[in-house]
Amino acid sequence: MAIVAGSRDDRDKAEEVSAALPFPVAHGVTREQADAIGAWWEEKRDFMQPSEFILNQEGRVIHSTYSSSPVGRTDPAETLVLLNFLESRRRNG
Repeated sequence: MAIVAGSRDDRDKAEEVSAALPFPVAHGVTREQADAIGAWWEEKRDFMQPSEFILNQEGRVIHSTYSSSPVGRTDPAETLVLLNFLESRRRNG
């Protein structure tokens, strides 16, 4: 299992924001890249809104969240509960 993140920010800003994170953060995500992963692009302000995805082993999206503000973003503790539940279901068929 791995966590990765992407940001529209330039390298310096992305590194500043991600300094305390235990996973990599890509920088300079383009509109085309956001479209390719299914992220929600904010037309008016021209940036990618928070979009979170959980992928299975084959790379298919099995859970996603989209947010247009800080409200509704995936909580790490809740995500861990969800991942443990999904893994338990996978193991038990």
